[in-house]
Amino acid sequence: MEYILDDPGSELIFQEILRKLRPLQNGEVSEAMTKRGLDYKLNLGASIVSLQQLDEHYRPNHLVALKLWNKQWRETMILATLIEDPMAVTANQMDFWVKSFPTVEMAEQAAMNLFPKSPLAYEKAAEYAMGKKTLMKITGLLMMGRLALTDKSGKDDKFEAFFEILPPLAKDPQLSLVFGRIFIQLAMRNVTLYNVAMMQLSILRTLDSPVARETAGRIAGELDSDEVRELVIRRSGNR
Repeated sequence: MEYILDDPGSELIFQEILRKLRPLQNGEVSEAMTKRGLDYKLNLGASIVSLQQLDEHYRPNHLVALKLWNKQWRETMILATLIEDPMAVTANQMDFWVKSFPTVEMAEQAAMNLFPKSPLAYEKAAEYAMGKKTLMKITGLLMMGRLALTDKSGKDDKFEAFFEILPPLAKDPQLSLVFGRIFIQLAMRNVTLYNVAMMQLSILRTLDSPVARETAGRIAGELDSDEVRELVIRRSGNR
């Protein structure tokens, strides 16, 4: 990541946030998460809602976000995705954060709170989905789904480009659940993308991969109905 000079104001905010985090500690939640394999340098077990409420007291701040991320606590990393200014996020920063995600939870938080709001969102979603590591691929997929849900002005061709890079991911059993969920979110954005999705499902069914064919069948079972088509038509009319 690029070097950024510190300033006293940001350090004061950073230290204030650390003090406010301690009362949010929940040992039972932290222990339960550790048993599920969610390992962090430090996990206070604070709820996502409590972190969102804490974030409401602060304006977006790039330097504070970097400080919080570098602390590497579960809660400070989540807050970093909330407090960061999406317009200030750099490509190097996004790459560094993705490579240092300790858990799927952190990929979900970044993909929900921050990355899709960046001007780099579409470019990075595709890049990460085609990455080598599973957690990076998951991040890319989650970004695609979030963009489909939130970017009301996004052009169809941007989402059609996502469909073009999905087939290889359908073969990976580690991605099958998130793949299916994101594929459906893309398909249900509007009628045009629904039709593209149904054509893509035909391609997935021809792949030399039992995982891909099973995933395609499961997705088709959710998408191929009159009720879903009517819902997609209504969504298209409300755009």
